[in-house]
Amino acid sequence: MNGGGCHMSGEGGDSRGGESGSRPTITLEDLDAFNEDDFDSDLCSSGGADGENDAMEEESRDRLLNYWQDIGRVHHVQVPQDMAQPIQQLTSDTESTTDREKVPFTLITCKENYEKRVYNQASWACITVREDTYEQSICAGFMKLMRYICQQNTSGNYLGMTLPIVTVVRTDDSRSSLSRDVTVAYYLPSKHQDQPPTPFDPDITMETWPATVVYSRSFSGPTTETSILGEIHALGEVLDSPQLCVSESFIVAGYTSPAAAHRHNEVWFLERC
Repeated sequence: MNGGGCHMSGEGGDSRGGESGSRPTITLEDLDAFNEDDFDSDLCSSGGADGENDAMEEESRDRLLNYWQDIGRVHHVQVPQDMAQPIQQLTSDTESTTDREKVPFTLITCKENYEKRVYNQASWACITVREDTYEQSICAGFMKLMRYICQQNTSGNYLGMTLPIVTVVRTDDSRSSLSRDVTVAYYLPSKHQDQPPTPFDPDITMETWPATVVYSRSFSGPTTETSILGEIHALGEVLDSPQLCVSESFIVAGYTSPAAAHRHNEVWFLERC
């Protein structure tokens, strides 16, 4: 794993040929599809003394972790013990996506196949990872960001989810393969923008991304290496002046639960400064 900073105009990373390997990975679909109600309801409904409540909470947390570790073994991904609290916190977060804070932007142009937007300067928590496949990289990066969001920061508080969660991907010159280096980034909620809590994890960096002009195209379905390359090609074909954009770095933005029947994703081209 290769830690490092990230920018909307991110660079670097050796490209690799071919499609992602067939080895399965733990995915965000698993996180969003899971519901604590799937466990015995008496864990949540029983009353009792504080000690009994603490014991039930600990049991519930352990059962959640065991559930994820079982998934991890199937997908050949290790889910460590210290993921118990982040998993429990995000699982119990019942806010709908319509209630979550979104990254603000100004819409400049709305065409049939894409939008032109301006995103203001903002603070992001970023981590760059380098795993065997794109899917494994975003999984590893998101688990680290989960820890940061769920109290492993200098504020000691749960920061709250924002939308979209973005990944910065890099391609070779022909845009036929993705680099193994993938950056996963989390937009800090507005109340933390001026003074972002510092992460305990040294692999996570706090970055100030400059104001950027973005060309965005929506798409649905899973975000795999193959689908992302296809969407990059599709957006490049409909832009009037694709040469104005960064040619080797792109952003994939996810707005809805990956487990949803109708998923909302976007691919972003970044205009050169």
